[in-house]
Amino acid sequence: MKATARLSKPILARGCSRLALSTCLLSLLTIGLHGAPANAQSAVVVVGSGSTVPAPLYSRWAQEYDKRNPNTQMRYLPVGTSEGIKQISHGVGDFAAGEAQLTNKERKESSLIELPVVLIAIVPIYNLPDIHQELRLSGEVLAEIFLGDVKAWNAPQIAKLNPEITLPNLTIQVVNRPAGKGSNYVFTDFLSRVSSKFRSQVGVTTSPKWPVGVPAERSSDMADKVKSSPGSIGYVEYQYAVKNSIPQAAVQNRAGKFVKASTESMTAACQAAEAPGWKNFSASLIDTPGADSFPITSFSWIYLRTSSSDSIRAGALSRLLDWIYTDGQQFAVQEGYSELPPPLLAAVRKKAQDLQ
Repeated sequence: MKATARLSKPILARGCSRLALSTCLLSLLTIGLHGAPANAQSAVVVVGSGSTVPAPLYSRWAQEYDKRNPNTQMRYLPVGTSEGIKQISHGVGDFAAGEAQLTNKERKESSLIELPVVLIAIVPIYNLPDIHQELRLSGEVLAEIFLGDVKAWNAPQIAKLNPEITLPNLTIQVVNRPAGKGSNYVFTDFLSRVSSKFRSQVGVTTSPKWPVGVPAERSSDMADKVKSSPGSIGYVEYQYAVKNSIPQAAVQNRAGKFVKASTESMTAACQAAEAPGWKNFSASLIDTPGADSFPITSFSWIYLRTSSSDSIRAGALSRLLDWIYTDGQQFAVQEGYSELPPPLLAAVRKKAQDLQ
């Protein structure tokens, strides 16, 4: 876990272009802390980059953690899961974050490990004016929509799942995410499990080649685009839908029940995958069994190097992780994410301590 910083004033992620990201991260890792007192010239800023899915949480964590000790602070650049993994693999930054499982190659060659931080759900969001009942969608129908095979809201496949709703004869406007996004990985994982056609044509990936739709760069852009576009459908992390008051569909789970995302349904999915051992830190939570499980649930992971040659930076990162897995969890709940179940939280915290 190398990488700590003698550091600087905050640098906003949106001020860094993709081409300049490494420079941006390295700047954070090498400048002195703005406004730090003379006796705090060796202040350390722990720097991470990655998914926009947990960006509001990392922003809140940075805000709260920075209050504790001006000599140890944290910055997070929301640049996408794939880019975050790329940076940490190349030794840039202290950690990365995202929703894609590491490959065996990344674990072995880059000496990386992923630890769950919170539970997230990727929810289908839609904009159907004058429809106030809860919309139901199955994985198979979602796959057909995002493949471009179902083109209208009153298509028979959707109507069959929603017999009590008078669906409009309105063209479906698909909104998706561009390459490198953790929400793509979670969403395509689910669609690939329930649809062989989707699996063969698109597959499980952070960078799908979508056959239809317009892109939304960030999670917040997805929420804005769907909210402002009648007839649209997209997918976004649960708390973005809640905070923006965007309708989300109930999704059919493996038990055949239509379930909406909630703290309870995410926790049910996690328990189905993790209990009773609570040690599968890189396990998929997609389409787990149980009547109450939301089928598009995932961990949001923090990606870490398993060793460090810089004891100062490693110590700063260790203190941050200890805070994240204790006091920091309350802010996850306040920001609309679902905290890890207590047995898993205890196991992950111990694993994080063992890395030091």
